[in-house]
Amino acid sequence: MSDPVTEVLSAMRVRSAIYFRLDATAPWGVDFRGPAHAKFGMVVRGSCWLTVAGEERPLALRAGDCFLVAWDAPFALRDARNTRAIPCSELVPRKVGNVVEHGGGGPATSVVCGWFELDAWGSKPLVDLLPRVLCVATDGAEATALRATLDLLAAETSAPGVGSPIVVSRLADLVLVQMIRAHHAAGRDGELRWLGALGDARLGPALRAMHADLDQPWTVESLAELAGMSRSAFALRFREHVGEAPLAYLTRWRLYKAGVLLRSTEDGLASIADRVGYASVGAFVRAFRRAHGQSPTEFRRSA
Repeated sequence: MSDPVTEVLSAMRVRSAIYFRLDATAPWGVDFRGPAHAKFGMVVRGSCWLTVAGEERPLALRAGDCFLVAWDAPFALRDARNTRAIPCSELVPRKVGNVVEHGGGGPATSVVCGWFELDAWGSKPLVDLLPRVLCVATDGAEATALRATLDLLAAETSAPGVGSPIVVSRLADLVLVQMIRAHHAAGRDGELRWLGALGDARLGPALRAMHADLDQPWTVESLAELAGMSRSAFALRFREHVGEAPLAYLTRWRLYKAGVLLRSTEDGLASIADRVGYASVGAFVRAFRRAHGQSPTEFRRSA
């Protein structure tokens, strides 16, 4: 049966990465308000506080912790909760190679920071999946692979060589995937609603069945039967855990999968429509245009 998590992660691609290492000494603080890309950080040594717009309280980070901040969320790093944070743009003139030094000369902290530009279509399910901020400690057994990749990323930013931008982009791919895997292995799926639903004893079978057989004429009743629940109880539980109604989720995933096929294959519209559960090309085209503002043919040309 299809693994929805693998489908989402395999479609994700980092198109480019901007990165640097911040070597800071207390007191220090930096306010990050960059473009609408994924923001990533890893504390290499020392400790700091992470404040993310929209979150109630700052998070304490120590060496070995890494974090991923939502695409549209400004954030700040500082040595203490009340330290003033200067705009990141003010540090640009101080950048030497890939290293920026900042602070008052006290206890030292080093953080590898980056912005990852993701392929908009391929990463859309991942963007929808992630919370506003995701933190992973790399000192647990479930984060062994992530820790090794982060070590490579830290080494590459400390001593960049030929092809460093390519190396960093590839490592960025791995970091994002391994952060999700480490989060999943640590048993914290409940913080990611969709992953939590996949692990739910009732909803999991229905979700996996939808992904495995998008071409089937699923109804709320047939999905509820897989979940061993009544139609109304299943619909309510699905909305509470996933955030939308079962058939709305199914339609969104069908059209996303269709977009992947339009970009990655030369299959005709009839074949793609059939594979994602539409009885006719006309119905498929209307649904695709309604969801994405252009026809499948126009989407394929633009891709």
